[in-house]
Amino acid sequence: MAATTSATAPGRSDSSGPARGREKPRRSYSIGRGAVPYLLVLPAIVMELLIHLVPMVVGVVMSFKELTQFYIRNWGAAPGAGLNNYRVVVDFNGAVGSALLHSFLITCAFAVLAVGFSWLLGITGAILMQDTFRGRGFLRALFMTPYALPVYASVIIWAFMLQHDNGLVNHVLHDQLHLTAKPAFWLIGDNSFISVVVVSVWRNWPFALLVIMAGLQNIPDELYEASAIDGAGVWQQIRRITMPSLRPINRVLVLVLFLWTFNDFNVPYVLFGQSAPPAGDLISVHIYQASFHTWNFGSGSAMSVLMLLFLLLVTAAYLTVTSLSNRRSNA
Repeated sequence: MAATTSATAPGRSDSSGPARGREKPRRSYSIGRGAVPYLLVLPAIVMELLIHLVPMVVGVVMSFKELTQFYIRNWGAAPGAGLNNYRVVVDFNGAVGSALLHSFLITCAFAVLAVGFSWLLGITGAILMQDTFRGRGFLRALFMTPYALPVYASVIIWAFMLQHDNGLVNHVLHDQLHLTAKPAFWLIGDNSFISVVVVSVWRNWPFALLVIMAGLQNIPDELYEASAIDGAGVWQQIRRITMPSLRPINRVLVLVLFLWTFNDFNVPYVLFGQSAPPAGDLISVHIYQASFHTWNFGSGSAMSVLMLLFLLLVTAAYLTVTSLSNRRSNA
C-alpha cells in the first residue's frame, strides 16, 4: 500500500527529474540604455530626411539639368546642363545675373534692418518688463499677439492698412497728422522696402522678446542688488550684468532671426503678390518668379543652391567669430 502511494503516475514527471532539464531556456530581449535616446529621435530623423534633406538633394540634382515646362512631368528625363545654369545666374553682366544680384543686395539690407530692429525692440521690452508691475501679464500677452497670429491673416491685414486710397496708414499720416504732402504708395515703388521691413519687424520682434525674457529669468537678483549697493546705476547694470549674461542667448537668437528673415517667403509674397516691386524684390520671391514664371526650374534650382551655400557660409563664419570672442571673454 505504501509502495502504491509513493509511485509516480504515468505521464507525469517529477519536478526534480530529467524532464525539467529538457525545457528550453527563455530568451529575454532588452534594449540598452544607450540605444533609448536614438530610438526616441528616430522618428524625427526620418521626418527630417523626408521633408528637408530629400527635397534638398532633388533640388541640387535639378540645378544640373535643363528643366523646363516640357519635362515637368518627368524631370528625370531632362537633358543635363552641367554648370551652365550656375554660369548664367552668376553672370552679373547678363539680365538673369544682374537681377539676382540686385535681389540679393535688397535681401541682405532687409535682413540686417529687420533683425536689428527686432532684436532691439525685443531686448528693450524684456528689460522694461523685468520688474513686477500691475498689468505686466496683460502687456506680455498683448505683445505676443503678432507672433501668435497666422502669418497670412496678419500680413493681409497689413496689406489693407497700406493701401493708397483707403488704407489706415495713409489716413493717419496724411489726413490726421498731416505728416505727408500726399498719400504715399506703400506697396509699390521705393516705399515697398520700408513696408516689408516694418511688417517683418512687427512679426518677429515678439519672438525676440519671448527668448530674452526667458534668459533674464536666469540672472540672479543678487547681482543687481549687490551692484546697486556698490552704486551702479541702471545703465551700468545693463552694460555690466544684463548684456554679458545674455550673450549666449543673443548669439543663438540673432542667428535664428537672420535665417528666418533671409528665407522669409510668406511676408513678401502675401504683401506684394506674385510680382514684387524692385525695391521689395526679396530673393525668396525672386527665385519663385524665376522658376514658375519663366518655367526654368533648372536656373531656379541653381539660385536656391547658391542661396543655401551662402547661408551655410554665413552661419559657419558667425559661429566661428562668436566662439572666438566667447573664448577671449572667458580667458
